[in-house]
Amino acid sequence: MAVSPKNLDELKTLLANDNKVKVAGIDVDGVLRGKFMSRDKFLSAAKDDGFGFCSVIFGWDMHDTVYPKELLISNRQNGYRDLLARIDLSLMRRIPWEDNVPLFLLSFCDPETKEPVSVCPRGALKKAMKIAEEKGWRCMAGCEYEYFQFKETPYTAAEKGFTRLTPLTPGMHGYSMLRTTLNQDYFHDLFNMSEQFGISIEGHHTETGPGVFETALTYTDALRMADNAILFKLLAKSVGIKHGIMPSFMAKPWGNLPGCSGHTHVSLRTADGKNLFAVADGKPRSDAQYEDTRFISQEAEWFLAGVLEGLADIVPLLVPTINGYKRLVGGESFWAPNAVTYGYDSRAASVRIISPPSCPPASTRFEVRVPGADMLPHYAIAAIFLTGLRGIAKRLPLPCEPIATLQARPGGKESVVKLAKSLEDATREMMKKGSVAREVFGDEFVEHYGGTRLHEVDLWNEAVTSWEVERYLELA
Repeated sequence: MAVSPKNLDELKTLLANDNKVKVAGIDVDGVLRGKFMSRDKFLSAAKDDGFGFCSVIFGWDMHDTVYPKELLISNRQNGYRDLLARIDLSLMRRIPWEDNVPLFLLSFCDPETKEPVSVCPRGALKKAMKIAEEKGWRCMAGCEYEYFQFKETPYTAAEKGFTRLTPLTPGMHGYSMLRTTLNQDYFHDLFNMSEQFGISIEGHHTETGPGVFETALTYTDALRMADNAILFKLLAKSVGIKHGIMPSFMAKPWGNLPGCSGHTHVSLRTADGKNLFAVADGKPRSDAQYEDTRFISQEAEWFLAGVLEGLADIVPLLVPTINGYKRLVGGESFWAPNAVTYGYDSRAASVRIISPPSCPPASTRFEVRVPGADMLPHYAIAAIFLTGLRGIAKRLPLPCEPIATLQARPGGKESVVKLAKSLEDATREMMKKGSVAREVFGDEFVEHYGGTRLHEVDLWNEAVTSWEVERYLELA
């Protein structure tokens, strides 16, 4: 990983032997959009606090189809005007699979007001972090990705009509010591290239399913984590191309197999580095609302309540695709919770409390298990922190009992609040008047982002699937 510059003079020194630089921003589908710039042009943009970048990256979908319904940020009426792209010099990286060319990430602002564009993923997360910083807290996060690998290329997958794709390995081999020997060059390249690219990895192993890996990224500052997570997808796909392998972060590529999660861990740190969620001296709280929250602080309990109260309204930010809801259909049977639930060390709950005695107090955190691997990490992490910080500000009580208590009581399961089962229902919930999403993200964000999700719904509703043809063609 390259050393990041502290000022423009250091930047010039670091780029002295480069003739070009790569820059990239993130669209609302989590696709990195960028280009190469000459070193001189890049240095000029860095000196002038940014450069013009076409706003159409917020005006079209992941396949470059312009949204037919005019959305707020980028549209025909405003001529798909330029936005101000600001360069984040603090996170310089070099791309090891592209001759170590320098890479810088962008954040987008309105060119007139210089205010962050509401739907800029990095800007949305910075908004949450600023709220925490005003309290003297630091947002911390970690992401885990499960993802399938296929012995395919973009060409072969297209030639096959994206059906009958060949998995990297056959069978179900979670935590296998044997399967990592197959395709070991690719498996180890993912880990080693990540380290070179500035993405530290805590764990890297096979997960259950044909050709499935899981990679846990090292816990760190929330913005750094979100950047690492989005760039890990780029890295995996780029390294895969070199090995003739196509990794996929699609949440549910197979109907009869478990889906791929994007479990997200969060906590807050105080100015002196202590975990705000941890109980003092590791001793249980006598005033905890429930048994499951004895080993988290009062602030953590309020944060948890905020996440739970807002969960139903932020689902599209955790599960942004049509396919992602197929992962949630199986619910607990596939370890993909789809309800407003929580519990101590419970993988059946939507929010898993990780605290003593299962870990040291300093490692106390929440694992939000709703997101799939197709999440946009900046949005997902921002949604978790914005709702959690709202819970602290309002000192919210927990809205329900822990999942184990509910399940043990006759009729308890029926009292659980279920999350939306489709992107359309989830988006309508997010866009309703007075939603928690509107409160914490603002109306402009919700209207624009909600419009992009309803565009996905429209495309899905117009599509004729192979399931429909197989079911109805002959017998209807």
